[in-house]
Amino acid sequence: MRPPGRGGVPPASPALLLLLLPVLMQLLGAPRGEGAGTGAGAPSELRVRVRLPDGQVTEESLQADSDADSISLELRKPDGTLISFTADFKKDVKIFRALILGELEKGQSQLQALCFATRLHHNEIIPSEAMAKLRQKNPRAVRQAEEVRGLEQMHMDVTVNFSQGGLLSPHLRNVCAEAADAIYTRQEDVRFWLEQGVDSFVFEALPKASEQMLLPRCGQVGDRGKPCVCRYGLSLAWYPCMLKYCHGRDRPTPYKCGIRSCQKSYSFDFYVPQRQLCLWDEDP
Repeated sequence: MRPPGRGGVPPASPALLLLLLPVLMQLLGAPRGEGAGTGAGAPSELRVRVRLPDGQVTEESLQADSDADSISLELRKPDGTLISFTADFKKDVKIFRALILGELEKGQSQLQALCFATRLHHNEIIPSEAMAKLRQKNPRAVRQAEEVRGLEQMHMDVTVNFSQGGLLSPHLRNVCAEAADAIYTRQEDVRFWLEQGVDSFVFEALPKASEQMLLPRCGQVGDRGKPCVCRYGLSLAWYPCMLKYCHGRDRPTPYKCGIRSCQKSYSFDFYVPQRQLCLWDEDP
């Protein structure tokens, strides 16, 4: 008579258990050693130390997702402001986000978020598949851009409806979640996206440019309840903007052999209904 609970099943041999172990681990979702979860198609990340325009050094994170055909960049300024940039190649959209820490002693809110969406031109930054392959030999080195591109000044005269923002770019709802009421874009970019099939109800017009021209800059307004034109500036301190091509004796055509790095600054002007929403703009 067999002991209860055995059911007549012979015990598995150690050799069989060793053969089945990888299968069981895969079914259970257990990690399979270093590098698990970084297979083909998984987003890649590169962390570099970069020198800001004011000479200070910070760490910058660059991520590339070749499946989504997108690139994201994030850095923290010395004052605590978190700047992020997302390039969505599929939708021809680039998104800037600033999370600004307020100065409580000046009556500012603890955190204010801004988002700016503009058209992405594909020659502005290297492709996502090229970014995903980037590696660095010396992680401790401080990177400084080889090329400083000119300041781009933009007048943002349209807002993006956050609830419909996924129709413009699937990244917008995640990137701009904290800035749901402060997502700005431009009429010229809206016209391009409408031609690409984006629905018009994604966008909401701000007061006309002619009306905004009559408003003062927020830095010139003392009453925090008055409308004004706010200005916010940011800089991408270091990013791969172009691929380098080399010529070899044994190669009939040029081949990719590196990247060129750039620095670029942006200035955004946009309408705010209250000076209270633009307390950082103190310049006359």
